[in-house]
Amino acid sequence: MKWTVQQLRRFQHKEMAIDETVDVSDLKQIDTLIRDISPVHVRGKADVGSTKFTFHLTLSGTMVLPCSRTLVDVTYPFSIQTTETFFADGSGIVKTDEDTHMVAGDTIDLNPIIRELILLEIPLQLIAEGPVAGGAPQHGEGWDVLSEEEWEKAMQEREKKVDPRLAGLAKFFEEKREE
Repeated sequence: MKWTVQQLRRFQHKEMAIDETVDVSDLKQIDTLIRDISPVHVRGKADVGSTKFTFHLTLSGTMVLPCSRTLVDVTYPFSIQTTETFFADGSGIVKTDEDTHMVAGDTIDLNPIIRELILLEIPLQLIAEGPVAGGAPQHGEGWDVLSEEEWEKAMQEREKKVDPRLAGLAKFFEEKREE
């Protein structure tokens, strides 16, 4: 995903189709949350002008990330749409546009931008769907993991029961009411 300005100028005032696969496995060393990542499929087009190069891209692939609760592997598919604009001479550049870049030297390299967009796509919290085999234990000595329904039922039953240490006090209040 790297071109010289001269290579791109061959497509000036024409649409340049992009359909490539990029290996971004080095992201596993940059962010340790990424346990595995598939090659990223990059599709789109490039509009090439004399000093302006605009890339309309869709990045798609899958990452394997840890579940926030159990740390088991969760496959996370992603699809990112972006428009990146490069200016060769600095004219016409808008300072507030985050997707605007200056051409460094004589080449345009989209690989660092692709890696950055993928890193930004990592969710803050990812929860595995359904019961997870090999995940965190669901039972232990004196404790169990409960669903919301089980928890609500247990709380209702707990409210009905009177603590045996306070049973005498409950009788005292009942006697006071009768008088």
